[in-house]
Amino acid sequence: MSGVSLSRLLLALPGFTALSQTYAPWPVWSGSVAKPVRFAPLAKKAAIKLWHRARDFDRGSHEPGRHGGAVGPTALSVLHALIFDFLNHRTGRLDPSYAAIAAKAGVCVRTVATALQRLRELGILNWVRRCAESWRDGHFVLEQETNAYAVLPESQWRGYRPPPEPPAAPWPDTWGATPPTASALAQAALEGDPAAKAQVLAGNAMTPLERALASFQRSILARDS
Repeated sequence: MSGVSLSRLLLALPGFTALSQTYAPWPVWSGSVAKPVRFAPLAKKAAIKLWHRARDFDRGSHEPGRHGGAVGPTALSVLHALIFDFLNHRTGRLDPSYAAIAAKAGVCVRTVATALQRLRELGILNWVRRCAESWRDGHFVLEQETNAYAVLPESQWRGYRPPPEPPAAPWPDTWGATPPTASALAQAALEGDPAAKAQVLAGNAMTPLERALASFQRSILARDS
């Protein structure tokens, strides 16, 4: 005899008080919502960036003698499965079952629950419990559905420190800049020997004027010799 039938029977017998109702009318989690959930689109590039930031978060918080950092290898595997196997980047839909996540992450269902809770504690992940309303044999029924997940931006992660911004490119007149090269005429003017002047002009002449002067200098040297 079911618990419901027994409770009704005891109500009719003298000397017995009614049993407290210890069963739920519908097998759904507390806080489950039946209204549609609106997902926020998440571009693939942004999602991949969040994954790498989460991995860096774990590496940066690693302590000697411990396996993994603040996130942990299992939670990272679950997050990887959510982002790379289930997330619809165009619509943002992300609502796999525990069993589906476990299959992709290579862990058991109980481990998935623990990893999801860890991600939620760190502010990396959040979700809404959902249920569906229906009528069955004239009775109103609520049935549990999969959670609706959202990967949160790193600005909401607890204990996370973003990497420092890369230094800006130096201005052309600061360190690392290549000094301008003097013209062939300027270099030749520094030479006192006519033969040296001719050699500088011949080796560095770029403009028609510099080439003409180099030819003229060579002809003078040839005449004098």
